[in-house]
Parts: sequence; structure tokens; C-alpha cells
Amino acid sequence: MAWIVLVVSGVLEAVWATALSRSAGFTRLGPSVLFAVALLISMAGLAYAMRTLPVGTSYAIWVGIGAALTVGFAMATGSESVSVAKVLLILGIVGCVIGLKVLH
Repeated sequence: MAWIVLVVSGVLEAVWATALSRSAGFTRLGPSVLFAVALLISMAGLAYAMRTLPVGTSYAIWVGIGAALTVGFAMATGSESVSVAKVLLILGIVGCVIGLKVLH
């Protein structure tokens, strides 16, 4: 169960990071509220997962999922440029996250 919660929390990290970007410095209500809610749930899930999983593994997987999805979403929506190098580097992060899960 901790792994499922950790993955969902990583996805929510991408949600709050994207909402933070779209909040325009907390001047837009919708993205600001989404940021706060996603941040709280994401952190709570990370804390829950860390009760049974090692802190380093949990944090690396949480950040890796969040970073990969945030950049992937930004590239898919045109907010960030796409390049072969970026895609390969993001795939490297995904590979490392999978490797940490396999080694655990």
C-alpha cells in the first residue's frame, strides 16, 4: 500500500508544481487553491509512505515522478520546448525511479 500511496503522491507533486506555476505568484485563486490542496495531500502521502519505506528511496521516487510528469506535461502543453535530449533525460529519471523500486 505504501508504494501505491507514494506513486499517487508523486503524481500530486506534479499537480501542485504546475498549479504553482499557473497561480501567478498566488494572484489567481483557482490555481492557488489547487496548489495548496495538492501540496497537502502529496506531503501527507509522502509521510505515510516513509513510515514503512526508506526515506531516501521514498523521497527520490516522489521527486522523480513529480519532476518527470511536470516536465512532460509542460512539454505536452507547449509551455516548455521539446528536444530529444530532454526526452532522453526524463526517461533516465523514469529508469532510475523504476530501478529504485526494483532494488527495494
